[in-house]
Amino acid sequence: MSLKDKVYYQGEGSIGRSMRLRRLQIFLDLLETVPKPCRILDVGGEPAYWEKLGFDVPGVHIVCANLSVRPSNLPFVENVQGDATAMPEYADNSFDIVYSNSVIEHLFTWENQAKMAAEVQRIGQRYFVQTPNRYFPIEPHFLFPLWQFLPKGLRVSMIRRRQVGFVGPVPDLARARKEVEEIRLLTRGEMKTLFPGATLLTERWKGLAKSFMVHKGFE
Repeated sequence: MSLKDKVYYQGEGSIGRSMRLRRLQIFLDLLETVPKPCRILDVGGEPAYWEKLGFDVPGVHIVCANLSVRPSNLPFVENVQGDATAMPEYADNSFDIVYSNSVIEHLFTWENQAKMAAEVQRIGQRYFVQTPNRYFPIEPHFLFPLWQFLPKGLRVSMIRRRQVGFVGPVPDLARARKEVEEIRLLTRGEMKTLFPGATLLTERWKGLAKSFMVHKGFE
């Protein structure tokens, strides 16, 4: 599993920031229903993500679990090492909320994605998970039209020669393959399968389904 700097692929443009802020407002509305103090586990998250969003809600403590540990400039956010597909260090229902933003598509295989989904639902009394839509025409990591549907060999060849979106150039063949294979975008149906009984929201851009959010356990 490879969880990279999440902020790098979310884009710093006005559209990307606007959508992130709208997504945050949806989460804040749900968070209002949760008694404080509360603890949030951000699976695959980083302190910089919450800092860039300007998040500051009294009574909320956030634990970011990622493969790499990064320093936090926010007193209510800490970063610990963790694997999204297996978190035995946390007991069942040990966090008030489990949160994850644009991470589950980075796990290479459906099997790993199912493991992460199971851990999210086991650990959290509530959860909120977001991921890009496989069928949105512009792939969000490589910023290339219909990238996800091109032959893998072509995609590997392209990023070996030049930068594509936020990735590359990656001359090393093995590493280039890993970069391409890491991303497995999910469909609406797959998200419903991974998170049965959850409320599914569609994030749209110009009428097209750009990403999906699922949440469960909030009032």
